[in-house]
Amino acid sequence: MDLNALMQSLLSQDSLQNIESVTGTTDKQVKNVLSSALPSLLNGAMAQATNEKTAESFVGALADHAKDDTGDIASFFNGIDLADGGKIVSHLLGDDKKAATKEAAQKAGVSQKKAGNILSAAAPLLMSLLGQQTASSSNSSGNNASGIAGLMGSLLGNIDLGGLLGGLLGGSNQQSNSNSGGLLSNLFGGLFGGKK
Repeated sequence: MDLNALMQSLLSQDSLQNIESVTGTTDKQVKNVLSSALPSLLNGAMAQATNEKTAESFVGALADHAKDDTGDIASFFNGIDLADGGKIVSHLLGDDKKAATKEAAQKAGVSQKKAGNILSAAAPLLMSLLGQQTASSSNSSGNNASGIAGLMGSLLGNIDLGGLLGGLLGGSNQQSNSNSGGLLSNLFGGLFGGKK
């Protein structure tokens, strides 16, 4: 699975509708929050994978989430625990969680609580999809701490996330998407030398 396929699963109409149902929000609110915050969540995943202190535990977390059945999205979200999802967001964003949530809330025009709930609902699915990517036989190097950074780099290193999000979310937040693409390009370009 490449990033495009992963994002298509994460941002499918079924996924978005279930996030709306779980969080009591609208389609537009979910799209705008995710378009603002997904770059930060993916950057957080990259940071976890490239930090010697967190890479091993991150591999373990991905392995656990890889076992989740994402084939039936409705069933997956029936089992969602927003409190646990919030812990995932905290791990991925660290000290930036409050600022990222506040920014997403402002751009989406929702309360910080609603923005936080949307992220808490989306984060377990993101981890499950990333986990399934690392667990695939063709990416067995992602099953250890030394290989996870390279795998995440190949998945996330050469992308225009802003354009990708704009396409998948119907351009619901063009300014945010554009900024997101630039942000991610700068972050990952620094880590991986901006390879094309």
